[in-house]
Order: sequence, then structure tokens, then C-alpha cells
Amino acid sequence: MKQKKKLLVTASTFPRWEGDTEPRFILDLAAHMTDQFQVTVLVPAAPGAKSREILEGVEVIRYHYFPIHKWETLCYPGAIVPRIKEKKIRILLVPFLFLSLYLHLFKLLPQFDIVHAHWLIPQGIVQSFFKKPYIVTGHGGDVTSLNRGIFKKLKIRCLKKAKQVTTVSEYLKCKVQELVPQIYPDVISMGVDISKFGKQYCVSNYFEQEDKKVVLFVGRLAEKKGVVYLIEAMKDIDALLVIVGDGPLRETLKNYAMKMRNKVLFLGAKTHAELRTIYASADVFVAPSITAKDGDQEGLPTAIMEAMASGLPVVASQSGGITEIIHNKQNGVLCEEKNCDQISDAIRKLLRNENFRTQIIENSYKTVKQYDYGNIASRYNSLLH
Repeated sequence: MKQKKKLLVTASTFPRWEGDTEPRFILDLAAHMTDQFQVTVLVPAAPGAKSREILEGVEVIRYHYFPIHKWETLCYPGAIVPRIKEKKIRILLVPFLFLSLYLHLFKLLPQFDIVHAHWLIPQGIVQSFFKKPYIVTGHGGDVTSLNRGIFKKLKIRCLKKAKQVTTVSEYLKCKVQELVPQIYPDVISMGVDISKFGKQYCVSNYFEQEDKKVVLFVGRLAEKKGVVYLIEAMKDIDALLVIVGDGPLRETLKNYAMKMRNKVLFLGAKTHAELRTIYASADVFVAPSITAKDGDQEGLPTAIMEAMASGLPVVASQSGGITEIIHNKQNGVLCEEKNCDQISDAIRKLLRNENFRTQIIENSYKTVKQYDYGNIASRYNSLLH
């Protein structure tokens, strides 16, 4: 039997333990690639997480990057840039993260045949200083922001040295080509394991909403998610708004929602097992994303795909890569960024017009089947061999 090639996956967002609330799309993709590769994932350490373990057939190595381990708070919960925005002093941890990643790669790389670096910063940049062949994937803010000075130069170096570049959306592909015009990235989004979602997980009156309809948001409570515009859009709609997730804007958004008189329920971060019940028990999903002040935009949010796989009709902004999966009035409803009136109208139509709602749900499920992780992993397997 032919021995599998050894693949090292590097990332900075990953579940810290079984049943964690952190996004798991890197783990899902890695797990679906174990039939073709012997997969190891290298990610930053987090307080309370194991240094080594096996998760769903994937070896996980978590590297420490600061002598005092309880101060390793740069990457979790959430993502690096929002963590720094939340507490500016965390920027002092960035050089330590880069250096530690470099040292661990120096030690580990001889054991592997190829590397898949998720995010240009820091994984792609650090990988570019080694001769081992690698592909690099741009996910969003790592492509659209920090495009000046030394970071821009390092990102260009990373892109030029890669065996192949991929992005999760056509929008990000264009942004990569603005940096390096002669590069032609493959567009391969992250995906969804559709077998783990669906209306079969619905629990009646799950939110204690009685006879009210439920409008749902799932995601980081950060600027580019645009949640404040969704709260504003709900003021004249007789429904419960459920907000799932955590982030730097949580208290600001809770204070803003106080004027809504119990129409907004903040659930905080939830595990993936809890999420599938939450999706299935809601009526409409909204992704009101915007372009952040620093230029950061969405790639292709996995929450949208999870909602579609759960049989939820989606309302979303024409922002970043969202328009590549949602086509207006076909498999969802699109609104202009920050347009509260359009968001309100779209929600009302999906709550009141059963024929329109059914059509949207049927079409969106056909769409999301194309993004099942079996298909996504197959495309990455072809690039990595």
C-alpha cells in the first residue's frame, strides 16, 4: 500500500479543545483530507488547551509563543486583529508569535512533504522563509488590510514564493492580484459539513419565543459584521432577534439593544453541537456585513453556509465575497451595506410570504451542497499532490 504524503497545515484559528466555540473550518477541512494525506495541524497555544492531541484523525500540535503561558491571549477567542483592537498591548505579542512559529517550523518541516498555510499573516509570511513547497490561502482581512510598508512587502514575498495561492472568494482573488498581478489564485471557499445541519435538529420554542418568529445572527461581534445595522433594522419588526457570538463589540451592542425592550437576545458563543439546534430552530438568518474602517471585509462567512444547510432563508449584505454564494431573490436576499430599511423589508418578506420563503430555502440548499467539505477537500487534494 502506497504511503500517504505528510501534510502540515498551519493556522491561527482552530478549536482549542473538543466542543470548543471557536470556528472549526480548518479542522473540518483537515479531517476530510486524511484519506489522502497524513495530516498534522500546527496552531498557537491557548490557556487550557493541550499541547498535543488527535482530533478527528488529525494530529494537532499547539506551540507556545510567550514564556508566561497565561499571557498567550493573542489568538483566542476570536482572531488576531480583533484581539489587538480589543486590547492594544497585545500587539507586543506579535513578534513572539512570528519568532516561535519560525522556530517550530524550522524543527518540524523536515518531516513533511508539503505545507498548507492558512492566512497570509502570520502563517504565509513565516512559511516563505523556508524552501519547503507550500500553498497559501487568503481568508479575508489578511488580504484586504495591512497593505502598507513592511507588511505589504512581506505579503508580496509570501505570494510570489508559494507553489499555489488560493482565496475563499473571487473578491479576495482580485485583491491578491492588486498586490501581485502575475499571480492567478484558485478560488476555493471554506465549506460546510451538510450532514451535521438540518431542520431535523429543530427544537420547538427553543428561545422561549412563544409564537414570535426568530431572526438569527451568528458570528464575531466585530465591526465588519455590521450587527448594529441589524439591531436598528429590527426596531419595527414583531420578532425576536437572537445574536450568537462574542467579540469586542458585545457590550456596545448590548447597550444599543436596550432600547428594543426584550426584542434582542444575546446568547454569547456556542458550541457547534448547540449551533445546529440554534440554526434549525430559527426562521431567518441575517448577515449584515460591512466594510470596516481599515478596509477589512468578509471572505465567505461559513455561518451563511451553515444557515443554508439548516434550511434557513438568508438575508445578507453585498459585501466582500458574500455575493458569490447569495444571488438576490434566487437563493437569498441581498441588501446594500448599512441599509437598515432594505434589511427590514427583506426580513418581513421572508417572514410573511411563504411561497417566496420556500423557493429561497429550496434554491439555497441546492447551492450549499456544492460547498460540502467532501467537494472542497477534493479540490485541495488536487493542488497539494
